[in-house]
Amino acid sequence: MRKIILTAALLHTVMSMYAQDRKGVADKKYVTEIKSLAEKPSVKKAFQTIVEMEPQTMANHILLTEIPAPPYQEDMRAKQYASMLKAAGADSVWIDNVGNVIALRKGKDGKKTVVLEGHMDTVFPEGTDTKVKHRGDTLAAPGIADDTRALSVVLTVLTAMEKTGIETSANVLFIGTVGEEGQGDLRGVKNLFSDKGPGKIDSYIAIDGWNSESITHRGLGSHRYRVTFKGPGGHSSGSFGLGNPHNALGRAIAYWCVAADSLTQAPGLRLTYNVGVIGGGTSVNSIPFESWMEVDMRSESPERVDNCDKLLHAAVARALAEENKMKKSGVDLTVDMKLIGDRPSGVGDTTQLLIQHMMAVVTYMGDTPSLRVGSTNSNIPISKGVPAITIGSGGIGGNAHALPEWWVNDKGYKGIQQALLILLAEAGIAK
Repeated sequence: MRKIILTAALLHTVMSMYAQDRKGVADKKYVTEIKSLAEKPSVKKAFQTIVEMEPQTMANHILLTEIPAPPYQEDMRAKQYASMLKAAGADSVWIDNVGNVIALRKGKDGKKTVVLEGHMDTVFPEGTDTKVKHRGDTLAAPGIADDTRALSVVLTVLTAMEKTGIETSANVLFIGTVGEEGQGDLRGVKNLFSDKGPGKIDSYIAIDGWNSESITHRGLGSHRYRVTFKGPGGHSSGSFGLGNPHNALGRAIAYWCVAADSLTQAPGLRLTYNVGVIGGGTSVNSIPFESWMEVDMRSESPERVDNCDKLLHAAVARALAEENKMKKSGVDLTVDMKLIGDRPSGVGDTTQLLIQHMMAVVTYMGDTPSLRVGSTNSNIPISKGVPAITIGSGGIGGNAHALPEWWVNDKGYKGIQQALLILLAEAGIAK
């Protein structure tokens, strides 16, 4: 268990280091606009309301964290979250066909629709203890920072707007999505942008992670496969000569990794490849009847991902042919390649008003904007040309995706104020 925890923590650290891409500089024009917006009496009142709501925000955070939401099992948390959004004053609340919780707050003219969203699912399997442990000022529980904190932020933003009577020009959708993590493959946000979604979305603000300086505007695309070689299997001695799925898998891994590594050396946007999980076989003296692996390839460039994908298919085909040629008896091996993840890539131009406003918001709040690449819910709208960003929820967190995940409410209210400010900049305050 310790090895798993340390590995997950190290992975998150490496991902975080990679995510810190470059510093952004806010245009003074937009800083002035955001300052003017923040100093409106209604917004100042909402800021104060957010501070006063801290005990309730924390209570909501803990309540939602303690409701398990394993991959593809977010329904219990969804029902609770829907009731909380309804109680907060949304005009209408519903759970869509894949399990997303959607709360509509109508705008005065409704000519535009803006989304503020956090994802409900966690990476932890059914049966994980999600009881929040209090250790001084630290809250510890699986999923407490990634991404349950975001759900409490979205809820508090809605509540603060209701309490202070702020009316927007645009419609606002406050959403808790399903399927952001792992093999969820962004299924929740994909549904929002499908013909089964709530309609045209004009801009999208996702909350994921805790760093208030972070502005993810570039989507790291990925393809993920489960590759399974299959054969008859048999005794290692008595059936010697049969095709061996493990042999084929080993060849495929070697061929793909060598070819993919050469591709990473070519000029262009960063490309990564990984064989993450392998399995199969029953005993040391048995020829396995199947051998499988799960692989991942990532880049901001869809062309680079596609090229790496082609190399994988070529490596698998070559490995299959060679093992079938080498076998002495029995039927040919077969292979199944299942796409288990397809996250599109894309880049949001930093001249977009949403990104300019967000850099100005971060600057106004006293921080330096950090423009990043990541694999988050905003991948989908970015890939479709819809202005979209992923921002942090505030506070300080750590050990994401590990059992001892933690979060500290270190001026966490600033993250909520920041979310409100960028939402109002996008949705507009009705006159």
